[in-house]
Amino acid sequence: MDTGKKTPAGALLAEARRRSGLSQRQLAARAETAQSVVSRIETGSTDPTTGTLERLVRAAGQEITWALDVVPAAHSHMLDDVVRILSLTPEERIAEVVNFARFERAALRG
Repeated sequence: MDTGKKTPAGALLAEARRRSGLSQRQLAARAETAQSVVSRIETGSTDPTTGTLERLVRAAGQEITWALDVVPAAHSHMLDDVVRILSLTPEERIAEVVNFARFERAALRG
């Protein structure tokens, strides 16, 4: 990944560590991992799994609360073809799916 920018996970971990007053080395010791792991996550060089992020944040004495917000989509290109697709007969829709499957198979083969 190595974006050179803080990712949301990296910013969250850095904030949890800052609030706890811990150094990267201290947090790593509490989480039984290497300081370099904490550093790579915080700098955006790697993106942790949710399990790893939760474990590190808990080691900092913090807790993550997950929430899912429904965000209405602005105009999406995915909707541009709806009217055309709905005007097709069932047989024409099946033919489109078959053609797409052939295209996808060919593209995946390289």
